[in-house]
Amino acid sequence: MNIFIKRLSGFYKYRFLMQQLVTKDIKLKYRRSILGYLWSILNPLMIMVIMVIVFSNMFRSDIEKFPVYLIIGQTLFNFMSESTNQAIMSITGNAALLKKTYVPKYVFTVSKVTSSFVNTLFALGALVVVFIVCRVTPNIYYLLIPLILLQEYVFCLGLGMLLAQGSVFFRDIQYIYNAIVTAWMYLTPLFYPITLLPDGLRDVVMMFNPMYFYIAEFRQIVLECRMPDPYLMIAGTAAAILMIVIGTTAFLKTQDKFILYI
Repeated sequence: MNIFIKRLSGFYKYRFLMQQLVTKDIKLKYRRSILGYLWSILNPLMIMVIMVIVFSNMFRSDIEKFPVYLIIGQTLFNFMSESTNQAIMSITGNAALLKKTYVPKYVFTVSKVTSSFVNTLFALGALVVVFIVCRVTPNIYYLLIPLILLQEYVFCLGLGMLLAQGSVFFRDIQYIYNAIVTAWMYLTPLFYPITLLPDGLRDVVMMFNPMYFYIAEFRQIVLECRMPDPYLMIAGTAAAILMIVIGTTAFLKTQDKFILYI
């Protein structure tokens, strides 16, 4: 408990540094862009329109309000992909600073995941536009959406910490992970119904794919106007807690060796 309190106090001590790093990442992403932050809304909308056109003939007849179904999965999965890919290089990319002064190393990883989370919050504007166009009926369970986003944020933070420390010692992780994310995307029902998967594979996805938990929770709230299944909520929370424990433990155990490899 004392160690936990010490970590929290250190996290609070460097909160302004993390705030500056997050702000810098967001500003750099839209630097010299005419539309600026509007791209957070326009980009997912354009991608969604293209995917709707491509997949409409295959799946739209089976999925009610297919654009809504698609953009929910796309938004949540893109957050996971972007945040973890940025986290991979968060330590090695700041090697010069880490060699010159003492800064808690986790600050850089947390800031990368957090900046991606802020971008995702902007991207929720695209969801609102699609909900309005498709005449989605708001309901009381929308109040649970922040909880789903928090679950995914904690999960991505844990995975990002695990990948960040691993890439310090094994740089090929970033290339291997790109292939893993591609496979992960096709094993997550973003643009197809889960029922299309073979029974055995479907059971694996429904039991062991954290992204399925978060996306399914969100879709049940929006498309089915009901509280998410208890199994999904418990599984999503468990996956987030397990990943943050694994990622943080691995990061803290190896961080003292980073300086020798960066």
